[in-house]
Amino acid sequence: MRRQAWGPGELLETSGAYWKSCTLHAAVKLDLFSRLGDASLQAEEIAGLVRGSARGVGSLLNALSAMGLLLKAGDRYRASEAARKWLARDSDSYLGHILLHHHHLVDSWGRLDEAVLSGQPVRGRPSVSSEEWRESFLMGMFNMAMAAAPRVVAALDLSSRRRLLDLGGGPGTYAIHFCRANPRLRASVFDLPATRPFAEKTIDRFQMRERVEFAPGDYHLDPIPGRFDVAWLSHILHAEGPEESLALIRKASAALEPGGMVAIHEFILDDTKDGPLFPALFALNMLLGTPAGRAYSGHELAAMLREAGAIRCRRLPLEMPNDSGIVVGEF
Repeated sequence: MRRQAWGPGELLETSGAYWKSCTLHAAVKLDLFSRLGDASLQAEEIAGLVRGSARGVGSLLNALSAMGLLLKAGDRYRASEAARKWLARDSDSYLGHILLHHHHLVDSWGRLDEAVLSGQPVRGRPSVSSEEWRESFLMGMFNMAMAAAPRVVAALDLSSRRRLLDLGGGPGTYAIHFCRANPRLRASVFDLPATRPFAEKTIDRFQMRERVEFAPGDYHLDPIPGRFDVAWLSHILHAEGPEESLALIRKASAALEPGGMVAIHEFILDDTKDGPLFPALFALNMLLGTPAGRAYSGHELAAMLREAGAIRCRRLPLEMPNDSGIVVGEF
């Protein structure tokens, strides 16, 4: 593994990296790029659009220009091609929801030292309304899943499967993509009732209501309705400790027909747990927000699958952003 070379410059850059993050978050919160659209406007005009001060908006516009998200010509600003693609709400590639979710995590990351010393989460109820937090989280997961789904679907062969359980599937993005790629597959998204409006909106968007259903329930407490030949557990185990994760795998496998499969999608650590970087940092995010959540290694995930009764386990060869991967157990 290639390691970062550290010196004063690298340390100072890393220490101040949140300045760029907060600049980006502010622009997304103000919906600046959607408001700007394809127009080329002066700072005073943009200040009017966001109802902001000339001084504050002007400083933000210049910083965004320095970052390359805005293009400045004379006294006018316009969105870069990348900003129009990724940061304007009318784009199919909009990433604003996941960026707002990151924004909601900033305060807790400032208290990381407390969580490290106590071993307990410091992230309480969100300071924003629960509806705003839920939308940014669920639709942020939709953003990420939309980007990852084509590669995931190509890597996991479900051509012989007929019924898929998407456990804790949120908006149902993966269930939809698996069904689109496998015409004989039907899916059930099992998640909390509060998730239903987001899931049904997504299912309707892709015109998949006849093949993808939403089943409301708490996967910790409620029985899983139906029988399946594949269970998809995408980014739910990292919120749980090892005992709870094993219990969820067992619960999912108990809903399988003989010969069924459990596929776990997570940010996967090396077996030594000192890399890759994103899963190692993500483990800290789970420390900040959950009593026992963490990132798991491929070895740990395979061990839990075997303990739940899997007769064969394998990790799929898959290169993904943020080192997410898939471990499959056959039952």
